[in-house]
Amino acid sequence: MLEMSKVTKFEDIDAWKVARDLTAAVYRVSRQNSFVRDFGLRDQIQRASVSIMANIAEGFERGGDREFRQFLAQAKGSAGEVRSNLYVAHDVGHLTEDEFHSLMESVLRVSRLLAAFIQYLGTSDIGGWKHRRS
Repeated sequence: MLEMSKVTKFEDIDAWKVARDLTAAVYRVSRQNSFVRDFGLRDQIQRASVSIMANIAEGFERGGDREFRQFLAQAKGSAGEVRSNLYVAHDVGHLTEDEFHSLMESVLRVSRLLAAFIQYLGTSDIGGWKHRRS
């Protein structure tokens, strides 16, 4: 679990790290075989995966807990979008079973981490998490 006291930059956030790995994996698989020619789906799933990372980073840099939670919620929404697009990619044959399950496991992990972080920020008994930005 994330040690809140050690977060001084968005790159320290576990959800951002997992989202980064997920994004790299999405780019790898979407550049292969028939997926590369499905421009709409390819671009949409790439944008959604990047959006997870970007919203975590942007929310962190904004500095306020409430605004940060909103950006984390947007990141979680983008994770849902990635999940939905993974089903489409799998159903039309762009992903193998192993690729689908691996990517799905990663995006579900990101979503769980985001949910826990949002809950933590909303219920902290110290009046909210006061992160330090670099």
